[in-house]
Amino acid sequence: MAADLILTNVRPWGMKAADIVVSGGEIRDLLPAGAAGEPGERVEGGGLLALPGFVNAHAHVDKSWWGRPWVPFGGEPTTVGRIAHERAERDALGIPGVANSLTVLREFLRHGVTAVRSHVDVDLGVGLRGIDAVREAVDALGGAIEVEIVAFPQDGVIRRPGVLDLLDRAAANGAAAIGGLDPAAIDRDPVRQLDGLFDIAERRGVGIDIHLHDGGELGAFQFELIADRTRRAGLRGKVNVSHGFALGELPPGRQTDLLDELAEAGVSWTTVAPARTAPLPWRGMRDRGMPVGLGTDGIRDLWSPFGDGDLLRVALDFARLHGLRTDEDLGWAVELATTRAAGFVHRGLHDLVAGAPADIVLIDAENVQDALMRAPRRELVMSGGRVVVQGGELLV
Repeated sequence: MAADLILTNVRPWGMKAADIVVSGGEIRDLLPAGAAGEPGERVEGGGLLALPGFVNAHAHVDKSWWGRPWVPFGGEPTTVGRIAHERAERDALGIPGVANSLTVLREFLRHGVTAVRSHVDVDLGVGLRGIDAVREAVDALGGAIEVEIVAFPQDGVIRRPGVLDLLDRAAANGAAAIGGLDPAAIDRDPVRQLDGLFDIAERRGVGIDIHLHDGGELGAFQFELIADRTRRAGLRGKVNVSHGFALGELPPGRQTDLLDELAEAGVSWTTVAPARTAPLPWRGMRDRGMPVGLGTDGIRDLWSPFGDGDLLRVALDFARLHGLRTDEDLGWAVELATTRAAGFVHRGLHDLVAGAPADIVLIDAENVQDALMRAPRRELVMSGGRVVVQGGELLV
């Protein structure tokens, strides 16, 4: 197959300079710099560091007021308080809406994010309207970014009769997963919430992604319930815990037992590495092969004024929170934001190798570790073989 594009003179993962041959939206070959002599459009890489496109494994692209005048942070500083505040204020900000979601997705692209796993609110107030808005925003970008949708019950499940039906409809209409939220603290009935979610997942063949903020032994108890349900339902590799703060708060022995149980069940984890939370037992997770993904969470929304869509900065936050220092560990943090996150968007391969999607980011940096520390501008972003950012400016 003839080359569609040849990205010349780049350093994949900081290694020797190479030409990357792209065909049909995939990487067809990597050759020594200057060796790709076949016809095809050429894009000069200028010796820049090349990384795979970033994978945002936990986002909320339906919630942001990015692009609008500044919105002061308000409401009560609890999960329940934030939920109530968001529901009272979101309509005035056009949330959910196509324009808001499109603005966030364009910022993701500008920062080199080419694939996203996004929770999208499904509740009695908006129904499935948020999912429709996100899909329309994705379509408006013409395939420049891939978004996998988790139908997310931000207002609770059991405490809001009718939400399970909405989640079931979302799953039937193509959502990749359904979400849950603090089965104990929000619904105060973890067994009923998990029974309802796992019933839908089994019938519809979708995954489950549960936000779990509860700390200490209350959180640990719910981890055990999730692992047990995952095993019994045969959903290994299809269940994820988002946040899961309690795991970092437990004594080492309790952590070890839980890690064994979660890894055996095939439960994955996503974190946004927030400040002032307990570090996760990341070495134990890595050693057991537990998939771990990084995400931006919500950015500039009614929950938090923070965030800019740059997943490389999230990887740096992860490194700081967990005390990473060696080049090997720092490189692993960047892998969490790229290659190791492939499964969170149902990709079997996401790397700078033949057969992988041609999602490539060029950065002016000495090596991977330097890129992590400085988070420089993304000089070029390629998504599916299409250049969507050049010189830091969006082309879509």
